[in-house]
Amino acid sequence: MRRTWVAAALAGLLFAACAGTKSATEQSAPPVTDAATTTSGAQAATTSSTAVPIATTTPATTTIPATTTTVTPAAPPEPLTVQQLLDLGRPIVLAHAAGEDQFPHSSPYGFAASAAAGVDMLDFDVMLTADDVLVVQHDESTGRTANEDLVVAETTYEQLHALDNAYWFSAEGTKTGEPDSAYIYRGIRTQDKAPPAGASPDDFAIARFGDLLDRFPSFPVNIEIKGEGEQGAKIAAALAEVLTDHDLLDNAVVAAFDDTVVSAFQAIAPSVEVTPGLGAASAFILGDTPLPDGMRILQVPVMFQDIVVLSPENIAKSHAAGYVIWVWPNDRAWENPKGYRDLLELGLDGLNINYPADGVAAVRALSTTG
Repeated sequence: MRRTWVAAALAGLLFAACAGTKSATEQSAPPVTDAATTTSGAQAATTSSTAVPIATTTPATTTIPATTTTVTPAAPPEPLTVQQLLDLGRPIVLAHAAGEDQFPHSSPYGFAASAAAGVDMLDFDVMLTADDVLVVQHDESTGRTANEDLVVAETTYEQLHALDNAYWFSAEGTKTGEPDSAYIYRGIRTQDKAPPAGASPDDFAIARFGDLLDRFPSFPVNIEIKGEGEQGAKIAAALAEVLTDHDLLDNAVVAAFDDTVVSAFQAIAPSVEVTPGLGAASAFILGDTPLPDGMRILQVPVMFQDIVVLSPENIAKSHAAGYVIWVWPNDRAWENPKGYRDLLELGLDGLNINYPADGVAAVRALSTTG
């Protein structure tokens, strides 16, 4: 009975993105830097098996010689493959939903700031609109983040893209009930307020997944399919097509809550790295059942209620089996520099977190002292 209860409890746990509010430090508006002029922490490192410090990011600049009128910009660096990420010899940092507590959830602005902070990998949630456009969006409807509450699957991309997707974002993350002045980016999308330096109104909109891949071509990507059953399989097919078109099959990790959706994606794009769904992950965590062939990256939270998912025993048996553990903290108490350091000291392989720059600093400090 306890195992059945635990398995049911984990159903709300694995592969569900963190949502809610937390206390945060006061935020300033960082400049937006496209990935074409930004080097990620992973790209600045080698791919040897020894521990590699994470690099400090410095956007490149182009100086036009006095004797010419134009220059050909250098091509952005190729994104690391998943295998190259795993071979870095240190934990990696993923910007969870564009650093959702520090920047508006899943916003181009947040992804640009996270890229500039030097993260190794960008993290996305995807779903389909009514006109079958693959967009970066976590919730089934838009009311938690935007100025209108629309059901994504029943709304066209054009309608969704027009929304102010930073409407409910404050210095304490996404939350309602604050004075209007607390919503620091509200009105930029609708051009009622000037954007931060280097940004545009589109940086605070719901975006097409493919457009973000075009904007940040130097980054490997972690994607969760937000859907189950037939709809999830339809999203999986659309995702496989976009990844193929962008030549990112070796540079992506795909996850889904529903094991059948993971299987549907694998059937279309068998070369892409996938994270096990709820059933397979729970079977390993609770019953030591090996993951399906070819799966090796576990994406898990720290704990749920009184169930410690990220226990020393589970970490040890995961590593003994050759599996990699990326954590997304489902308790905001972990989302701070000390929390990140504590998680790294457990021996984790990746932080999928809401304050990207703090995670980069924590990994750099670990690599320096370790």
